[in-house]
Parts: sequence; C-alpha cells; structure tokens
Amino acid sequence: MQTRAVSHRHAIGYTGCAATIEKQEETQMRLKLLSPGEMNAEQKQTHDEAIAGKRGSAPAPMMAWLSSPEMARHATRLGETLRFNTMFPAKLSEIAILVTARHFTAHYEWFGHKRLALKGGMNPAIIDAIRDRRTPEFDDPKGKTIYEVAKSLHEGHGLSKALYAEAVAVLSERGLVEIIGLCGYYTLVSLTLNTFDFGLPEGEVSDLA
Repeated sequence: MQTRAVSHRHAIGYTGCAATIEKQEETQMRLKLLSPGEMNAEQKQTHDEAIAGKRGSAPAPMMAWLSSPEMARHATRLGETLRFNTMFPAKLSEIAILVTARHFTAHYEWFGHKRLALKGGMNPAIIDAIRDRRTPEFDDPKGKTIYEVAKSLHEGHGLSKALYAEAVAVLSERGLVEIIGLCGYYTLVSLTLNTFDFGLPEGEVSDLA
C-alpha cells in the first residue's frame, strides 16, 4: 500500500523546510493545522518554543497536539530530549524509532526517520530489513539489543527475564530506560500521524507495504 502525498505548505520537523508556516491550503488531512496567526497565546508559545529548540522547526505531531496546548508543550519537550539527549547516537536510537514506525505502519514517521537514520550513519541494509519485517544483521551488539528490546516491547508488551538481563548488561539501566522512552514516545507520534492522516511531502511515496 502506498500512502498519498498531501499538498500542504506547513513547515514541520521532518521536512527540513523553513520554520514559517503559511495559511492552510485545501488538503485531505483530517485536521486543520493552524498557522501562527491563527494560534491562541498558549499555542503560539508552544510553537515558538519548538522552533527555538534543537529541531529548529515545529514537529509534525505537535501541530496536531496544539488542540491540547499543555500536552503539546510537554510532549514536544520530551521528544526533543529523546531525539537529542539520550546516550545513543542517531544510528542506534533510530533503530528503536524505525521499529516503532514499522510496527504501526506509520508512513510519515518512517519517511522522516529513515532519512535521519541514514544521515546518522545507519547501515541501509538494517533499514531495509526492518521495512521488510526481517531480523537485521548487526555488527554492533548495542544495535542488536536495541532492536530486540524494541520488537519485544511492541510485540510482546514487555521483556523476558533473559532479554532484560541482556539489555541492562549491554545498554545499561539508563540506556534501557531511554529505549523504552523512545518506543513509547514514538508510539504516541505514530498514532497521532496515522489518526490525522498526515501525508508525505508532495511527490514522495511511502516504501512501506
């Protein structure tokens, strides 16, 4: 199944566009994304805080969360922490994110984070295996453990005793907590993007079946 591209000019986190958000054009999305001029004071504060942060833009799911500004503020802060401040480089943390995106067949999330994973140095063969629901081959034991933890969290709703012990030994307790956080936060992101039918940028086609 190929998701459609949606023609809107909102600058959102995965696209790398400028931070300015123009007036909503007619789209097939279920939610009207607000331009800054349409936001109330609380929404605008959350929006501006996101742009001033490490992302430099308003992340796509936050634009939906603005219907609940307090939730949007705290969720966006958590997302920035998990994107930029965990103990893992992108080529490792993106494993958990891509497993989550694939689990939910979240086209928009996959599109954005596949690009970030490649930019961070992830082996394309790992990305292809996750896309095809095959177990990737890892040279790095941390990558292997992150993959196994993420898969087990989504498919088994927890970790076996053996996998828990492996995760603590390989990733540390802090690392395990951060992988759980990545899987949990990007579950929220996936459900948001899927619920409101966020489409890919114009001309892009999803490679998720």
